[in-house]
Amino acid sequence: AGLPKTNAIFLSRVISALQSKHHYGEGEARAICDKVQAKLLKECHDPAKMCITDLRISHWEEAIQETIGGEANRDLAAECYYLWKTTRLQHLALAEDTRAMLTELRKGLRLLLLTNGDRQTQREKIEACACQPYFDAIVVGGEQKEEKPAPSIFHYCCDLLGVQPAECVMVGDSLDTDIQGGLNAGLKATVWLNKAMTAPVDTSPVPHYIISSVLDLPAVLQKMECMTTQIQL
Repeated sequence: AGLPKTNAIFLSRVISALQSKHHYGEGEARAICDKVQAKLLKECHDPAKMCITDLRISHWEEAIQETIGGEANRDLAAECYYLWKTTRLQHLALAEDTRAMLTELRKGLRLLLLTNGDRQTQREKIEACACQPYFDAIVVGGEQKEEKPAPSIFHYCCDLLGVQPAECVMVGDSLDTDIQGGLNAGLKATVWLNKAMTAPVDTSPVPHYIISSVLDLPAVLQKMECMTTQIQL
């Protein structure tokens, strides 16, 4: 109840395990997962102080203790964490039509994947979805001095590709990090992937283009190319 749809799928396996293997009631199992979800949403991770694995096992440990009471159960917390994590990674895959689009785009463009987040977590996701072959470079914010929306990480990406910011287009689903970051860095254009096609609030950064599906990207890039050609003429 109240969990984001995708994470609810991952947590459902943990709920089942808590019920069938550890004999928790359904209400208790769901309460534990609700608490973990809340902790994930508020998570503030400092890799210098604690690795992401220890932090997230602690989320489960605290959630179990807060729900059930009694002594902390680190072993059960670790079991829940690894089941949740494994389920998440198993669900990561690039759709066939997305892979085909990236393959076609890469024939004429240089592609770079830029993601914020903890190094270990993001590299595990990248490996799980096997997306490396579709990009010329992959940059994880947790490995850099600054993450999106800081201009420095965007300029680092440009350097990796051997291009100028004014030659780059940023495509992303976050207005705060992807679109604002692209604007901060002076990129040629920003494309907001807005699957729900929700209206941004008045104070949101304004993207140059909005798409509801990543598969709409080639048409937008084609439009940019035509506009650039007309301007040059």
